[in-house]
Parts: sequence; structure tokens; C-alpha cells
Amino acid sequence: MKELLEKLCLLDGISGDEGAVRDFIISQIKDHSQITVDPLGNVIAFCKGKKTPKNKVLVSAHMDEVGMIVTYINSDGTLKVECVGGVDPAVVYAKRVRVGKNKVTGVIASTAVHNLSKEEKGKTPGFDKLTVDIGCESREQAQKLVSLGDSVCFDSRFLTFGDGFVKCKAIDDRAGCAIMIKLIQDTPEYDTYFTFVVQEEVGLRGATAASYTVDADYAFVLEATTAADIPSAQADKKVCCVGDGPVVSFMDRHTIYDKEMFDLAFETAKENHIPCQTKTMIAGGNDAGAIHVSRCGVRTTAISLPCRYLHSPSCVIKLSDMQDAYRLTKLILDRTYNR
Repeated sequence: MKELLEKLCLLDGISGDEGAVRDFIISQIKDHSQITVDPLGNVIAFCKGKKTPKNKVLVSAHMDEVGMIVTYINSDGTLKVECVGGVDPAVVYAKRVRVGKNKVTGVIASTAVHNLSKEEKGKTPGFDKLTVDIGCESREQAQKLVSLGDSVCFDSRFLTFGDGFVKCKAIDDRAGCAIMIKLIQDTPEYDTYFTFVVQEEVGLRGATAASYTVDADYAFVLEATTAADIPSAQADKKVCCVGDGPVVSFMDRHTIYDKEMFDLAFETAKENHIPCQTKTMIAGGNDAGAIHVSRCGVRTTAISLPCRYLHSPSCVIKLSDMQDAYRLTKLILDRTYNR
């Protein structure tokens, strides 16, 4: 799945502008499923299996990534931007970006260090203090290349390094999308619904609509979640660890997960010798927050990849965790169709 992940991560698709990602996904699954695209831009794919299950089962991942959006063009040709999704301004300063449909190269800029006041030194500038330098000298010159409302995406290389590690932007949640594409291409044993949803990073909006449409009995959300497994973090603050297998949560800030399904995930992992872990903190959230309360309620599980430096140009996962997440998801699905 590494090659598939690379192709997905290198596509640009911040929340509300997921078109390129959607088109690629459809090209990968169109021969394996019945596809509809709803008014929000969610891809809803029905994969016909060999059998019809007792339960309607949904697997979901989001297509969008965090980034920025152009809000103003300054007189000197630089751009004012605001974040789209949870982006810490500390991770964007001096980073290279791509702007708009023209893929204009830019660099995130701020006040030079020697011009900072005593109060400003040592503090991370907010987005109101940041600009994007696209190499223009006037507003008129910049307006020929970019427009207000243009997407600003990280310009990040896909790299493998160390013992099976991968680094790129948008691993949250193109990794989940890659696993779902593989599940569809492998054709599930039973009829299964898959939703590739939009706008997760700005409020679980796509999942809210798509889960209402599907009206599932059970749902599996494939995600990436924060791993803070670095030397400076205390044990309980590491949340989860890269290389220790997929993460199955019992609770986050949006969802208390189905306890029976939580236990089933760890039981399945143990029986099949798949490494598996849970979070050591109640933190974050994902599309399960919208899915589990859809219509009359949906029994929901999240299977996530531990990811360092989430929501940055350099997200890091381990490929073995991705393979194990795929295996675990497929095995739990087989145990859920007819529960």
C-alpha cells in the first residue's frame, strides 16, 4: 500500500477543496463498487460481496487535510492566510506551500528575528502575523496568480526512512483512504458500504451527511491519531506509540466507543497475533463523533494509525502499523456482518 499512500498524500485537498483526492479515489474503486457522490462531495461506495449480511456495515475515512486559505493580498504581493483545520502556527513558519489551482510556490513568512520586540521574541507568531511570500512585488502581480479563497497546501516530499518509517503531509487521513481502497479492491465477503468523506478537519461535516445516507448498524472509522512517543514526553502523555500497532480507542473528546466492539478488536488482534494498542489520554476526535449518533445511533469503532507530528508537513507513521490496521479491520469486519 506504500505506493498508493504516496499518490494520495501528494494530492492537495484541504477541507472544502477535496476534488483532486476524490477523482483519484473514484479512479481506483470504480471497477469494484457502485459509486455515488453526494452534494457535499462525499464518495459513497457500495461494494457487493458474495453474501448479504445480517447487519449493514460502514467503513469510513476522510479525504481532507489541514492547510490554509488566502484571505487577503497585501500591497507588496504577499498573502494573508487563515488556517483550515487545527494547524499550529509553530509548524508552518518558513515552510514551503502550494497556492491555488496554479500550484504557485510560496514560503510562510513572518517578521525577521532582528526586527522583533522583546515581547515578541520567544513567542510563536499567530496566523495574523504570518504571510505567504509567492515571489511577487505588488498586489497586481499576485492577483494574476492567486485569488482570495485559494487553498494553501503544504509542499511536502514523500520519504521513507529508518526501519520502515514514512514521512509526508496529509497522512491524516490518506492512510485511512488507502486502507479502504485496498479493502474495496480485495472485494469483501459480504456487502459493505464505504464512505470517503469531506471536511472532517473543520467539524465532521461530511461524515454527518454520509452516515445519515447510509444508515448503518455498525461503523468502522479508519484514521490517524497523535503519537507523542518522543523522549521528552512522560509515559502517560505519549498517547500511543508508532510501531506498536493500530490504535483502538475507548474514548476521545467526541465519542465513547462501543465497549463490546472495543473488546472484540483486542480479542481479534490477540487471536491473530496483531499488535494493538489504545490511547493513554482522552484527546482528539474523528468522524466517529458524527457517525455514532447518526439517525437512531450506530455502533462505532475507530481503528487509527499512530502518527507523529500530526497536522504538519511532516507526519510520520510506520508502514507495519498500516499493514496491521488493514489486517485487523478486515478480520473485525468478518466478525461483525452477522453479529
